[in-house]
Amino acid sequence: MSSEPRIWQLHSSEPGPELLVCKARFDWLTNPRNGALLKRTVLSTPQWVNVVAITKAQELVLVRQYRFGTRRVTTEIPGGVVDPGEDHRAAAERELREECGYEAEHWSYLGAVEPNPAFHDNLCHHWLATGAHAVGAQDLDPGEDIQVLCLPLDEVLRQVRQGEIRHALVITALSRIADLRDPRAGSPRQAL
Repeated sequence: MSSEPRIWQLHSSEPGPELLVCKARFDWLTNPRNGALLKRTVLSTPQWVNVVAITKAQELVLVRQYRFGTRRVTTEIPGGVVDPGEDHRAAAERELREECGYEAEHWSYLGAVEPNPAFHDNLCHHWLATGAHAVGAQDLDPGEDIQVLCLPLDEVLRQVRQGEIRHALVITALSRIADLRDPRAGSPRQAL
């Protein structure tokens, strides 16, 4: 049986390149298991928010946009970067308004996740916005081209189950409000 993982001793950090959405740094650490001194990349990234916005008609407010990493158009929930000094709820409200032209009557915090702790140092905060309704036009950044659509929750869940919606942070936010398992798959116990 292996022992409990230990904290790696940090010897030094070197700044890396300034990237559009994050700052890279290189940390030199000692592996406590074998004493090896290793250089590891960390992307120092602002916190993010995602918004599960549900209209009075019980539809989810979604965005469709081109994603550079996968080179395809994806269906997602609204979200974005928390600006310096901004509260993550305020960022969620701002992103819903900017990306979609929507506001919501009620806000509930769904918790946070670590997007990828292997090399990111940030959190993504999930917010539930109910009573969402259109209040005006989108206010997009120069680097955004976003289509807004509203779909029933059952249709969104079908798209997740079919692999049409694959963005991990979207799926983690949706998992806070719905069971994403395919009902035809049976219970997890049955699968074992």
